[in-house]
Amino acid sequence: MTASASSSSSQFAPLSTADIRERYLRFFESKGHLRLASYSTVAPDPTTLFTVAGMQPFKEQFMGAPAVFGGVASKRVTTAQKCLRIGDIENVGRTLRHCSLLEMLGNFSFGDYFKRESLTWAWEFLTSPEWLGLDKSRLYATIYQDDEEAFTIWTEENGLPADHILRFGADENFWPADAPKEGPNGPCGPCSEIFYDRGPKYGDDTWAEYAETRESARFLEIWNNVFPQFDRQEPLADGTPVLKDLPFKNIDTGMGLERIATVVQDVYDFYSNDVFAPIVAKVAEMSGQAYEGPQSVSHRVVAEHIRSVSMVIADGSQPSNTGRGYVVRKILRRACRHAYLLGLREPSLFRLVPIVVERMGGAYPELRENEAKIAATVRAEEESFLRTLEGGIQRLGKLLSGMEKGATLSGSDAFVLYDTYGFPVDLTKEIAEEYGVSVDEAGYAESLENAQNLARAGSKYGKSELFGGNQEALDGLSPTVFVGYDDLQADGEVVALVGAGERLKHLPAGSEATVVLSRTPFYAEGGGEVGDTGRIEWDGGAGVVRDTRKTPQGVFLHDVLVESGELKEGVSVRAAVSGERQAIQRHHTATHLLQSALRAVLGGGVQQKGSLVAADRLRFDFSHGAPLSAEEIAAVEALVGRWVSANFPVTWQEMPIADAKAAGATALFGEKYGETVRVVRVGGSVEYAGQTVSSMELCGGAHVTRTGDIGAFVILSDENVAAGVRRVEALAGEQATAWVRERLNATAKTAALLNTSPDNLEGRVTGLQAQLKAAEKDLSGLRRQVTQLQMGAGGGGSAGAPLREIGGYRVAAVQLSGVESGELRGAADTLLESSGADLVVIATDKGLVVKATKDAVARGAHAGQLIGRLAAAGGGKGGGRPDMAQAGITDPAAALAALDSSLS
Repeated sequence: MTASASSSSSQFAPLSTADIRERYLRFFESKGHLRLASYSTVAPDPTTLFTVAGMQPFKEQFMGAPAVFGGVASKRVTTAQKCLRIGDIENVGRTLRHCSLLEMLGNFSFGDYFKRESLTWAWEFLTSPEWLGLDKSRLYATIYQDDEEAFTIWTEENGLPADHILRFGADENFWPADAPKEGPNGPCGPCSEIFYDRGPKYGDDTWAEYAETRESARFLEIWNNVFPQFDRQEPLADGTPVLKDLPFKNIDTGMGLERIATVVQDVYDFYSNDVFAPIVAKVAEMSGQAYEGPQSVSHRVVAEHIRSVSMVIADGSQPSNTGRGYVVRKILRRACRHAYLLGLREPSLFRLVPIVVERMGGAYPELRENEAKIAATVRAEEESFLRTLEGGIQRLGKLLSGMEKGATLSGSDAFVLYDTYGFPVDLTKEIAEEYGVSVDEAGYAESLENAQNLARAGSKYGKSELFGGNQEALDGLSPTVFVGYDDLQADGEVVALVGAGERLKHLPAGSEATVVLSRTPFYAEGGGEVGDTGRIEWDGGAGVVRDTRKTPQGVFLHDVLVESGELKEGVSVRAAVSGERQAIQRHHTATHLLQSALRAVLGGGVQQKGSLVAADRLRFDFSHGAPLSAEEIAAVEALVGRWVSANFPVTWQEMPIADAKAAGATALFGEKYGETVRVVRVGGSVEYAGQTVSSMELCGGAHVTRTGDIGAFVILSDENVAAGVRRVEALAGEQATAWVRERLNATAKTAALLNTSPDNLEGRVTGLQAQLKAAEKDLSGLRRQVTQLQMGAGGGGSAGAPLREIGGYRVAAVQLSGVESGELRGAADTLLESSGADLVVIATDKGLVVKATKDAVARGAHAGQLIGRLAAAGGGKGGGRPDMAQAGITDPAAALAALDSSLS
């Protein structure tokens, strides 16, 4: 990781993030703007919990209120605003660009200057050697398709080549999106976004290709200039939009500081800039785990979240179980959990606070003023969370210590850890893996559902936890019309907005709640298939659909985060399912073929006991009493492959359940069937061991239209999850191809490390194992020789282990080095035989052993009791039988020094 800028990005020496922030504010001060300090992360208006955009503190001024700040009147304002956005917090750390805390650089005009100044000043700041000095030839822009004024300013006044400008429609370059045609009525206008070409090392795509894909790691958007200049009114009778010029035009611009720092410092991502890099480095130092590798996700989570919570705590928010405090606690505990996954078992996050303060305290003095408070708050929250974890860890340790490798922790035990200790099930799985033990996830889900059912039954109001406590608010709604088998986009009307057990009148930007639509293309979770995700859009707004479920009455529940605009009941929306549906459909149809293949290979006793169908994998539980052999797995994969290669059609139809069963259709786990059922059929069969194998299932899920759409298929694992129940995990399509390629690459790298080819890898490993075994044998022999020399094995009472009379017993005691714990018993046997002692005691820096002869035991000697006293003196504990005992210690000298008092 590096925080330095390349000379190609700027004509200056590398600029720090603080330098960029300060230069931006000074530049706009030079243009007559009033510099204001950042407003608090606590939102200045009641529509959101936190400040989510740079313009949010100025909503009143944009609506015409006097532009007076601290007694100073100014229609021009510039800020570096700290914003907190937690709508997609689960992506923070998983991607390289998501942040929960953003610094938004903004310049605003309240009825003063307009488009020309906005674009010209942006160009000047970015390209002038006095400010950022970016290469002009690497700057690009997008404009609204009809905005000739912006095109003229860019080309004739700023000198931007015409082929560096893309024109997009109102869906991309208008605010609100699609306002001319769709509304809502009121202020609106075009916008112009500025992009920077980071060069071919970040991607080989072109600006023209960006016009098609609108996705790029090479062309990074750094600035958005919004021009609210029209009053959108009712369209004409023929539908022609009516846009009248506003008498009061505003400017709202925003440039993400993290984005522009990435460009100026020429680093790969946010976490490599000069603010994040030192935090990430400290996390790696504290944990002893390098940033590179899969664990880098945890490094990023910890680094990003400690910056966020430091800022919001400095602004007065405290962790709690409600409101803003709940958000703070959620962010902080997510960081704690990832710190724990990095091996940090003591409070550690608070040690990162000084780095945040050092890097950002100059711009935000509240960080410096509250540094001690921030650190104390973070540490207290860490200690509380770690205590919660510790109770669960102790119980989990007891459960796992008595289990053999390959065993499965019951779902009920995993649920008790969660329910009683608040112990996350994913952490249970992490720790169990260290013991070679898996977790019965299906059993855990069943225990969780049983507990929820019990809670519902005992509730005075009968609220359903499955529906977020919103059951009463959903009563009386008509079933949703589902069109998602054939259409992945559909128009519908918002029937209800529900949150916190109540019907809501509206959802502002930044809020999240349950949305019920009249028609939907989103499949609701059921039968093992996960619920769909995607987007909904409406006049003046858009939102993300995070999950979809449905009530027993058929009402579809969409978990929606409103990104922009305001969502109200009765609004018409356009709903679109995400591209993940294709992967889900591949895995679902593959699950049907997998079941048929398992029944063919293993016999008709195979019955489904559970399933998960997701975009990234499928999981299938089934009745079978033995592990699958390599040959059986290969046969199942081959059968599925034959179906795929044949490219049979996949069809579905509804029919009476009696007819479906008569036709031989089998039911899939988790489905509830009425008199009329949906039957999914693969329109062809394959041969296996003289039998014809077909697939026809009762299923309400989404599927591909032909088996060839499944693509590659590979089984990842086969494991036992309960008595007589096996679990297979598998991949289909692109996921399967990527997994195979990763394994091939890993095999090739391993072979290269061992100076052989992948084809000869097995022979090479076998040879190295033989060499290692021989070397270990030689080393063991050398250790025995060293041990004998140290103990003076030539005869009793030698200088190595002199005999002493203690408490009526002849005792030989010696402290050794270079002896492993597993070799102590052999050394004790050697010393007992050679010394003629009644009792021998051997101590090393790793352990302690006591051994007694049969005669000494008959006279009252007890090795187990003696070692308990010696180990306590040596900083450890242990016990054992009367004739032999072993313990772990940290101070061998202190243990031997206690010998006289322990025996006399």
